[in-house]
Amino acid sequence: MVGEQAAQKEVATPDGHRLAVEVTGAPDGLPVFLMHGTPGSRSGIKPRSIVLYRLGVRLICYDRPGYGRSDRREGRRVVDAAEDVRIIADALGVDRFAVVGRSGGGPHALAVAATLPDRVTRAAVLVSLAPADAPGLDWYRGMGESNIDEYRAADANHAALMANLRSQADRLRRDPESLIAFLEKELADPDRRVVENVAMRRQLADSYAEAVRFGADGWIDDALAFRHNWGFDPESIQVQVRLWHGSADQFSPVEHTRWLAARIPRAQVEVQHGQGHFAAVEILPQMLTWLTAAGAPSALAHPGPEIRPGADLVPGRPVALRAAR
Repeated sequence: MVGEQAAQKEVATPDGHRLAVEVTGAPDGLPVFLMHGTPGSRSGIKPRSIVLYRLGVRLICYDRPGYGRSDRREGRRVVDAAEDVRIIADALGVDRFAVVGRSGGGPHALAVAATLPDRVTRAAVLVSLAPADAPGLDWYRGMGESNIDEYRAADANHAALMANLRSQADRLRRDPESLIAFLEKELADPDRRVVENVAMRRQLADSYAEAVRFGADGWIDDALAFRHNWGFDPESIQVQVRLWHGSADQFSPVEHTRWLAARIPRAQVEVQHGQGHFAAVEILPQMLTWLTAAGAPSALAHPGPEIRPGADLVPGRPVALRAAR
């Protein structure tokens, strides 16, 4: 692959479903699966191919079932992403790989790490949610109104959830920037600065439009999966995990990541004061460096954020933060 070209593939699952896959970066690089956000698609924001070549990364992205060109699998759970990744890895001839998930991709990346410990080298998770039944966590505290409405509908009113997300998907197909405009009223200043970048805004819009190309099924199924049992216990994860979150995130509150960090045995957590949800896009290249580096997790460490072993954290306990650089 040269420049910005990407290899597009379709992988068939044993039950006959299609998974749409995009591979970018160095063909002989270290394989890394990138799990997209909610809503999102394989064409979501990622480092340019020239950056991936320099990092020595072969980046593998796919549409979760119901998104983009991947067939829906109604009733899927978060843990089911691990089987999708295994099938894709086998089809591509990949034995060992790292995994990174951003936002709604975070729980799915953790599922891969928990379920495929013999194949995952490291996992990185940015601005993730915690399980809906996380003990000791006020799940909705600090979350924006639109997300609260969506997830409460997933609990109590599936018809309202489906109607709302299908309406948003229809608007997205007509106007790919409509979701960004809808969310702007809830954006913290750090996020507003990110999405005001013309190139970033266009890439977000393109990814959202591809996500709902054939409807809102993937979006609906993500919301339901997040609010039901994930199908695995984060405490069972044995691979090294790096968690990142911005303290000003109003879509996935930072306490979700602190809860995860306190329970994943080999987790490190990095919280940047004053950063928001979309800053995770800018952090991704650093996470890729850590995922593919030999040696200790401190390879990613840089001045500014709080970085500490997850075992030191207690959910809800205040932690001193230094300003992000």
